[in-house]
Amino acid sequence: MQRRTFLLGSAAILLLPIPAMADAGIRATLYKNPQCSCCEGYAGYLRQHGFQVEVKPTNDLAEISRKAGVPAELEGCHTMFIDNYVVDGHVPVNVVRRLLAEKPAIAGITLPGMPMGSPGMAGTKTEKFVIYALTKDGKAPTVYATE
Repeated sequence: MQRRTFLLGSAAILLLPIPAMADAGIRATLYKNPQCSCCEGYAGYLRQHGFQVEVKPTNDLAEISRKAGVPAELEGCHTMFIDNYVVDGHVPVNVVRRLLAEKPAIAGITLPGMPMGSPGMAGTKTEKFVIYALTKDGKAPTVYATE
């Protein structure tokens, strides 16, 4: 009887969701300006949450963002590609996870600029973050989430 209890208990533990393990297979490629350190901070933040992030310094960041469908006025300071989506800027991990879980028919999401207190950025958060959905059809971006 004890052996059966041990085996059932062991099986139950293996079935428990572990956030870092759940994201272990999620790979992302992050393009950043070679001189920007906050982008490294954002990559580190994602790694702490279990993502596998490859960082690629580039001097063509604006062009990469444009080709991905990010309007110049909504660009963040880095552009990341993950699971067929673009994620531009310091988007909180829970919003990235929501995007990957919902799989909406959009090109991706963006948090414009470099807001204080956002993941990877120094300082204290002073205002709500507005994350925009980027459409595939050229229509105006819409609000995807606020944090």
